[in-house]
Parts: sequence; structure tokens; C-alpha cells
Amino acid sequence: MSPSQPALERFLSRFLLQPPSGNGGGLPQRQAAVLVPIVARPTPTLLLTRRAGTLRKHAGQVAFPGGVKDDNDIFPIATALREAQEEVAIPPDAVNVIGILPPVTSSTGFQVTPVVGILPAGIRWQANPAEVESVFEMPLEEALRLSRYSPLDIQRAGHLHRVWLSWFDDYFIWGMTANIIRQLSLQTSIPR
Repeated sequence: MSPSQPALERFLSRFLLQPPSGNGGGLPQRQAAVLVPIVARPTPTLLLTRRAGTLRKHAGQVAFPGGVKDDNDIFPIATALREAQEEVAIPPDAVNVIGILPPVTSSTGFQVTPVVGILPAGIRWQANPAEVESVFEMPLEEALRLSRYSPLDIQRAGHLHRVWLSWFDDYFIWGMTANIIRQLSLQTSIPR
């Protein structure tokens, strides 16, 4: 790869994803999906949200746009795109879905499928105040730096669980969101 190659092209050429598929891989009944939005700026960024402090679950946490599968959502991609539109007004047709990461299990028992998509640099979003307190961008290269994440091992229901923690500006990124970003980083091959 040439160092002059645009950063997004270098990222995409290294990215090892499951291609978008239709069926979601036979997941359990409690399904959810999140959009992992990468903004195609000259220096690409990762779009994240801070959930509204008034929510019953995960209030104030940094997260990707996403949520629970509706009966009308045929595939996890549909769930992620619908939720991104509901939470931050990203039109589904503005997202170039490039693939999905392996599903992860939430602490509340949902199987969550991360859907990775590219957003155009000029896209505008607007937080739905009922669900999202703020929207921010983190440089993709910084987000994918594995050394920025610290492990914390905790006991839950008699089992040891590893939780990943990180800070970006005044945003505390941890749990499933940090785990998904780390998985995104691990899915990219490092050029030699």
C-alpha cells in the first residue's frame, strides 16, 4: 500500500468482514443490531453517541446507534439502519454497508450484530433528544489503536468477564461499545 493512498481506502483494503448477508446467522430470539458508522472524511472518523440520561437502560453511556429488532426487520442490517435513522436521523440510503462483525452478547441477554457502514463526509445528523444526548466523532485511526483500551475483569453470575475501558476527550467508552471497536480493529489485517 502506498502511504499516499487515502486513509479510508487503506482501511477498507485491510478490513476483513463478513459480507452483508440476509439471515443474520440463526441468532436467538432476542436480537438487536447497531450501526458502526465510519464517516468518509479525508481523515476517517467513527461516529458515536452518548445515550440520553433519562433512558431506563444504559443511560448516559457511549454507544453506536442501534437497538432491538422489530418484527418488520427482516435482517440485522435493516434493524441497524432503522435505528440509526430513529436515533440520529441518518437516512438508510446514505449508508454504504460494507459488512457485519460477529454478533456479541449484551449483559441484558441480547445477541447484537454490529453492522459496519460508510457515511459520506457531508452527511448531517440530528440527535433524537428522547434517545441521544450527544453525537461525536472519533478519529478512526485513534479508535482502532488497541493500546488505548484497558481490560477490567469482573465476576458476574459466577463467571469471569472481561470488560474493556477507554476515554476519548470527555467520553468514557466501555463495555459492549469498546468491545465492538476492538473487534473492528482486530478484523483489520496489519499491512507488512
